[in-house]
Amino acid sequence: MYGKIKEHLQHELAEIESAGLYKRERIIASPQRAEIEVAGRKVLNFCANNYLGLSDNPRLIEAAKKTMDARGYGMSSVRFICGCQDIHKELEKVIADYFGTEDTILYAACFDANGGVFEPLFSEEDAIISDSLNHASIIDGVRLCKAVRYRYANADMGELEECLKKAQAQRFRIIVTDGVFSMDGNAAPLDRICALAEKYDALVMVDECHSAGVLGETGRGITELYDLRGQVDILTGTLGKAFGGAVGGFTTGRREIIDMLRQRSRPYLFSNSLPPAVVGAGIETFKMLAESHELHDRLVANVEHFRAGMMAAGFDIKPTQSAICAVMLYDAKLSQEFAAKLQDEGVFVTGFYYPVVPKGQARIRVQVSAGHTIEQLDRCIAAFTKVGKELNVIK
Repeated sequence: MYGKIKEHLQHELAEIESAGLYKRERIIASPQRAEIEVAGRKVLNFCANNYLGLSDNPRLIEAAKKTMDARGYGMSSVRFICGCQDIHKELEKVIADYFGTEDTILYAACFDANGGVFEPLFSEEDAIISDSLNHASIIDGVRLCKAVRYRYANADMGELEECLKKAQAQRFRIIVTDGVFSMDGNAAPLDRICALAEKYDALVMVDECHSAGVLGETGRGITELYDLRGQVDILTGTLGKAFGGAVGGFTTGRREIIDMLRQRSRPYLFSNSLPPAVVGAGIETFKMLAESHELHDRLVANVEHFRAGMMAAGFDIKPTQSAICAVMLYDAKLSQEFAAKLQDEGVFVTGFYYPVVPKGQARIRVQVSAGHTIEQLDRCIAAFTKVGKELNVIK
């Protein structure tokens, strides 16, 4: 039975490899942190979403251990059948308090949160208006819903307004955008989006995965950056990036919306509750962030230092308001060669190319962390500069 499709898959895989687009996973033999062990040597990690440097934080590790000792290893059921622990409700409350929203629902991952948000709320009578660079999880979530679909060019408010005018033919409308676009590092113009939503009677949803913990005066995300705290209808996010780097997603927002998701959101209804250790560490994360803004302030300073050094060296870096610095190389094979040479120099990064980014827009995405020291940032800049000259990317 397997013979024909096996040959087909082998042929497809060979074509992917010959085009220089085959993805090989690299194995980390240490905790996730600013400096990790890969292939038997230590390298500086600049491709993790560990924005606040919390992935190996001793306080979170201890909280996870204590919670596991007190509440067990796993939940072994979905919530509507077997319920949840009180700590799950506590985590939902602290997330809502952090973002200034009314209620929160937990998911196994933000991919599930985005996949499960649209279908319970909207039907063929309604409209979803989505930014062209939204994350794949949003795209997949929209596909599962029968609502009329509109798409506008990235952060193009003129196109968004035209979509909103057309969508007046539908009953309800929702504008959906990433807070920070993960490949470019730019922040959505949420102030202008909300103004258009008010003008054309639309809801607003923002994916905060790459903006929570990063944007805003205290790191509370894009709604803090634009002084719109509590005014956006739906926020989705993850515990797997700035907030400790483990697993777990959430949707937070208007109380009635969250209640309806509890009734009808399929990834929530049919997935196990988060493990107690993850929940306990998650609660501790938000306690830490309420006590001090030190990690966020350090992240901001690190990003400014890295960008200044890279631009002084002559690299083409997309404008960013986040911890994501897209070093543009434009050629897919060059991005792979550049990343491989950087690893030889002790810098761990990944080259991105089509279909992850548009054709001709290959790049290395550098992700800066509060866990990096200035000395580590300077070593990274020096390695980029050396390889950039070797490959004729800079002079």
